[in-house]
Amino acid sequence: MRTLHLYIVRQVLASTAVTVTVFTLVLLLGTVLRDLLEFVAAGHSSPGLLLRALALLIPFVLAFSLPIGLLTASLLVFGRFSADQELTAIRSAGISLVAVAMPVILLSIGMSVLSGIITLEVAPACRVSFKALRDSVFQQPLTTLIPEGRFFDLGNGLTLYAREVRGTGLRDVQISGTTNRIQGTNTERIMNLDVWAPEAEIVGGTNGIKRELILHRLQGLYLNPQGWQGFVDAEYRYDLTRVGTSEPHALKFNEMTFRQLIRERRIRAAQGVDLTPINVQLHRQVAFSFACVGFTLVGIPLGIRAHRRETNIGVGIALLLLVIYYSFVVLGQAMETRPGMHPELIFWIPNFLFQGIGAALLWRANRAA
Repeated sequence: MRTLHLYIVRQVLASTAVTVTVFTLVLLLGTVLRDLLEFVAAGHSSPGLLLRALALLIPFVLAFSLPIGLLTASLLVFGRFSADQELTAIRSAGISLVAVAMPVILLSIGMSVLSGIITLEVAPACRVSFKALRDSVFQQPLTTLIPEGRFFDLGNGLTLYAREVRGTGLRDVQISGTTNRIQGTNTERIMNLDVWAPEAEIVGGTNGIKRELILHRLQGLYLNPQGWQGFVDAEYRYDLTRVGTSEPHALKFNEMTFRQLIRERRIRAAQGVDLTPINVQLHRQVAFSFACVGFTLVGIPLGIRAHRRETNIGVGIALLLLVIYYSFVVLGQAMETRPGMHPELIFWIPNFLFQGIGAALLWRANRAA
């Protein structure tokens, strides 16, 4: 049995190494090669600088390619075992399919731990280091007036959060307001404003024109002596003349490590602002760390059912499963400004879905043996 387990683990590890390498190269070429070309185009193309930049980009890409590689390896290895009748020979020796798959499942748990370390700590830190390297080379500021995906203090007890910032345009803008309430000798900080606008823009700031934030189709709630009141405003202007620039080197939530996110959450909770964007990022990081287990559990029985040696079949199934998984990730990210719908829980759906379906298919395949 030990020899069989070592043989299966070696096969899965070898296939995982190849597929992770391929997917890492593909993701590097498709998503971050542009960043490296900026160095070359600007004349900063020394081998040492490019290698350093590439080394900082690899962990960020590896966080995605590791689960993908393990899924593809599970499909390919067990598909080949099934096609070559090796599983039939193993079953005839009285060894169950669950016993055959157990070392691979344990391997996926170990890979999830490694993926968690990369996703929660290494990848965000490397991403920040790469941006700092790029900014130092091009001597560009790290933030604009209002940074994307980051809480920003507008003054007067107002805090702004914009999911997307493109030049002077903002999308999915939330503004929370807090004030002091005095009751006897006690003073507590309470929320008195919670509004949302699908679009906003920054105008003015030159030629004597005052700088303003224009919020389009503003809607939300404000607190008055009679209680919370709702309102809708087609256009609302907020004076930004006295608003300074954001703090230097402010990090977006997707650039924070897990520990930084926890600290940020405590600070924002004390201020009484909406924590949904932080919760979304926390749950996304943690849930994605378990992707290796779900991919392996569903990959093993699907590989056996495919009953094919061809690599393209396994890769095709893997890509289909990836589309399903990442559609939930994209949905959760898109809904981070909708606290009432609890978007942070969406990231767990594909994990439970893949693990549940994979365990059921593996149990059925084991009974059919």
